[in-house]
Amino acid sequence: MYRETIKIMDCTVRDGGLMNAWQFDDDFVKGIYTACVDAGIDYMEIGYKSSEHAYSREENGPWKFCDETDLRRIVGDNNTDLKLSAMADIGRIDEEDIPQASDSVIDMLRVACYTHQVDKGIALAEHVLDKGYETTLNIMAVSTTMERDLDEALNDIAKSRVKAVYIVDSFGSMYSEQIQSLCEKYRSILGDDVTLGFHGHNNQQLAYANTVEAVIRGVDMLDGSLLGMGRGAGNCPTELLLGFLKNPKYSLRPALQAIQDQMIPMQQKVDWGYHLPYMIVGMLNQHPRSAMACMDGDDRNNLTGFFDKVTDEAIID
Repeated sequence: MYRETIKIMDCTVRDGGLMNAWQFDDDFVKGIYTACVDAGIDYMEIGYKSSEHAYSREENGPWKFCDETDLRRIVGDNNTDLKLSAMADIGRIDEEDIPQASDSVIDMLRVACYTHQVDKGIALAEHVLDKGYETTLNIMAVSTTMERDLDEALNDIAKSRVKAVYIVDSFGSMYSEQIQSLCEKYRSILGDDVTLGFHGHNNQQLAYANTVEAVIRGVDMLDGSLLGMGRGAGNCPTELLLGFLKNPKYSLRPALQAIQDQMIPMQQKVDWGYHLPYMIVGMLNQHPRSAMACMDGDDRNNLTGFFDKVTDEAIID
């Protein structure tokens, strides 16, 4: 069960911020940071790195931008074994907004792109490498990608300097057989010197099971979030990974403390996790935006009405 190369990335603040526009107070973020340090977690993704031309600071909290002043207010110089990560979306970050790694407490910048953007994703990831950061390339919504397009994208990445690539189940639509097949495809094209990662969503309550399947298939970077907090149905719970992985450096109790002190109170304000509208769009391999709108509306319990609406739209599309 124990494999030293496996690393945990906690995405509570970054992915969870999709549910409240990253409007977390400092005590919440500090609580998650402290838990990640004390639990022995390898990486904490503290937010996005974004440009102001793409997002408004009036509508989004500081963790959509991850300015150094905000980061250092929480972590100081981060003189710990925990590495800090942020995510950059193609088209929503300018290269000049990324400081040199020597001037930042961020250790890793993960680049998120779709297969049709992979050339831009590679360029940004290599720019990030040149500035001294670790990086990964996260191919989003892979469940909707034509196999030939995915093959071409992976072959392009194989020729690049990117050495860590994520399989991302953005819509929570995948089953273990698909995870197995994708792990084999990524490995066969990218080669053994590229680290594979997996990020799953929990629309069908399979994020944890699919992450375990990814581990079995040789994936070494695992994403999770405390109490599964993330967009819509959320992610694989970090606490489950801490319990599953037989690595003596990991400790479950600090994660439970943060869940008790930060996550349970947050759950009274922000409604993420398994709900039937998210299940429906997961089964249909659709983006969760329609389910999120349903959950925010007055008609959230009209499940058959929502089902009829999204299946009609799926037929039209």
